Amino acid sequence: METILIIEDDAKLAGLLSAYLSKYDFRTLIVEDFNTVLETFEESSADLVLLDVNLPRYDGFYWCRQIRKTSLCPILFISARDSGMDQVMALENGGDDYITKPFHYEVVLAKIRSHLRRAYGSYAQTQEERKLHAGGLTLYPERYVIQYEGQTTELTQKETILLEALLLKEGRVVSRERLLDLMWEDQHFIDDNTLNVYITRVRKKLKDLGHGDKIETVRGAGYRFSISGDLL
Repeated sequence: METILIIEDDAKLAGLLSAYLSKYDFRTLIVEDFNTVLETFEESSADLVLLDVNLPRYDGFYWCRQIRKTSLCPILFISARDSGMDQVMALENGGDDYITKPFHYEVVLAKIRSHLRRAYGSYAQTQEERKLHAGGLTLYPERYVIQYEGQTTELTQKETILLEALLLKEGRVVSRERLLDLMWEDQHFIDDNTLNVYITRVRKKLKDLGHGDKIETVRGAGYRFSISGDLL
C-alpha cells in the first residue's frame, strides 16, 4: 500500500483528497503542523507528495527543495496559482508535476498512479541494474543518478527520463513531441516552455559534473546528444 503525504493548508480539501485516495487503497497522511513539514515527511516514508504552493510560514517551493535534499520521490504540486511562471518555479525547485485548482479528483488519481508507475514500476524491479554509457558518462536510470569520472549527481525522475531518451538515440535527433510523450502521459496540460526548463536543468547538471554541454538543440526538430565535441 503506497503512502501519499498531503501538504495542504485547506483542511477541507486535504480531507476530501485523503478520503478519495483512501477508496483506492492508498495510505494517506495529512500535514497538520506546518512548522515540522520536513520532519513529518521523513517519518511518513511517503512514496509520493501532494504539495500546495501557498502555505503558512514557508511556501511549497521551499519545502520541495528541502525534501529533494533527501528524497527523489515524486512531488506533485497542487495550486490555485495557474501562471506559467508558477509552473516553471515548481519544476525548477524539484517538482515532477503541477495540477491547478479546481481539479477533477480522477485527474489527480491518474497522475498519482502514473508517477508511481514511473518511479517504482516493474521496469525498476529487474534483477540486473540497467546502465547507459556515452562519452564517459554513465546513467543509472533506476537510481536517478549520473556519473562521470568518479563524480556523481542525482537527477529527478523526469530529468532521468529525458536524459535516457537522448542517450538511447545518441547522435540522433529525438523530437520534442517524443520527449513530451515519454515524460508526461497527457502533454495537453503541459506548458510549451516546460520541456525547455528540463533541458536547461539537465545541461546544468552535466556541466557541473565537468562533462560539458553535449545536448544539441536542432531547430524545428528536437534535441540530440552528441559526444563528438563540446557544442557551441
